[in-house]
Amino acid sequence: MEWNFRSAEELSAALRAGEVTSVELTDEAIARIERDDEVINAICVPDFDRARATARRADRARARGADRPLLGIPVTVKESYDMAGLPTTWGMPQYADHVPTEDAVQVSRLKAAGAVILGKTNVPLMLRDIQSFNEIYGTTNNPWDHTRTSGGSSGGSATALASGFGALSIGSDLAGSLRTPAHFCGVYAHKPTLGLAPTRGMVAPPAPGLPIDLDLAVVGPMARTARDLTLLLDVMAGPDPLTHGVAHHLALPPARHERLSDFRVLIIEDHPLIPTGSAVRAGVNRVAEALVDEGARVERRSPLLPDQTEAATLYMLLMLSNAAAGVPVDGYEQLRTRAAALGADDRSLQAARLRAMVLSHRDWVEANNRRELHRHRWRQLFTEFDAVVSPITPTPAFPHDHNGSLESRHIDIDGVEHPYFDQLVLAGLATMPGLPATAVPAGRSPEGLPVGVQLIGPIRAREVVRGAVRFGLIYDVRAVVAWRACQCGVPRSRRFRRILVDISMSRSTSSGDRASISASRMWRARWLCAVRKRARPSAVRPITVPRASSGAGCCCRRPRLVIRAAC
Repeated sequence: MEWNFRSAEELSAALRAGEVTSVELTDEAIARIERDDEVINAICVPDFDRARATARRADRARARGADRPLLGIPVTVKESYDMAGLPTTWGMPQYADHVPTEDAVQVSRLKAAGAVILGKTNVPLMLRDIQSFNEIYGTTNNPWDHTRTSGGSSGGSATALASGFGALSIGSDLAGSLRTPAHFCGVYAHKPTLGLAPTRGMVAPPAPGLPIDLDLAVVGPMARTARDLTLLLDVMAGPDPLTHGVAHHLALPPARHERLSDFRVLIIEDHPLIPTGSAVRAGVNRVAEALVDEGARVERRSPLLPDQTEAATLYMLLMLSNAAAGVPVDGYEQLRTRAAALGADDRSLQAARLRAMVLSHRDWVEANNRRELHRHRWRQLFTEFDAVVSPITPTPAFPHDHNGSLESRHIDIDGVEHPYFDQLVLAGLATMPGLPATAVPAGRSPEGLPVGVQLIGPIRAREVVRGAVRFGLIYDVRAVVAWRACQCGVPRSRRFRRILVDISMSRSTSSGDRASISASRMWRARWLCAVRKRARPSAVRPITVPRASSGAGCCCRRPRLVIRAAC
């Protein structure tokens, strides 16, 4: 049996039942990496020998009756986390030989939970790009289309998950670095509330792993299912034992509602400073329609939503002032000269970024005070709504673009070019006020590329990810009629192959068709065709899928099947 695309939850159940061992899971994952990663380039620092040793220990521990949250589960770790004995470079050539002697706190928590760490995943230089490439480890390709980016800065982790290289991964997020790769690669990710998960040891070399409270930046989980996000978030969340953990413990509140029909959701389809591309807009609307079909109250506008233009400007000021703190004196003086030359009426995002890089402490305090006003507005909004759905970036994964500086690049949105970094304002919607946000797959573009949305919630991290879990289960099982379980014309190697449902043949299926499908495993794709409306995740019942109406020879042409929701 192939295990590489099973969820961590399924793997844990199989391990407990004795259906598989951790050594078998680890060997199978390593074999897939060795076979497929040469062209994808997700795992930049493999650690296979230690992984196999950890798997053997996990099997021995389970034989003695031990049972930890991730015991024996193969996972990966973003390169930016310190891991004793392995290089941490952040893609910077001058630190290619930097090897920490101590694990980051989140790596320690993975190990304590019993995880088997396969290796580290690729990142962009200094984690400062929406793509993942650097001079040390090269370029990580999108598993759906190798000519396109995997996203950044957790692009290697998202690609690893989409390719079956481990069941879980951990990343980080300042400008969408968890959510954008998840959106580009068709997986799930969660940006927790600011401060919920400690970041110690997720630090650029050669700085020591100290318990610093970062502004805007968080660490968080990535997975192939929404339920797995909660499993990993439970491992990651909680105060750092060196600081707040001395006197505090974690007690997250429960979700507001148990039924999706009780949720009140605000849909944000557009941003005043950058358009939403047609493929992403369609994804947002698919989500809105699915929510309406499930009985949720869905609104398209609210006077309680904070001013998005001001929020975007604040986000750039807070983010870039932090990023420019280490600029050498000569470079800083050049930035000051350029900022002084800006016209007083220039309110573009490019101007805001330049001003931010020379922001005085006085101006930073004023910007921070304005951020608190925005947080208060969000608190008011979440008295009327339970979640907000919005785009993560304006487009699906775009072609690799390594030319020039970040500020000189552009992003093509439906044939119109826009400044490359302007697209960050969509991720900044949740980042600037420190809100939790969960990236959820929402179908595919006309080119067959994944499209995701973000579910933003109040500052109660458990709430939004639990909402994503309930939404994710229903959405995965229910599907939308327009989606297809295969990609016509797309090579099988690029399909996102994993089993979300148990498939059984109906009585009308011939034995020949049965054998053909069993042999080809053509149903290992992420989305189903059309399933019965209003399927509930708590129900395990047959859902009839009609025969696709495509022409002869198309891989969509398949016999009538009966599928059962595996919830």
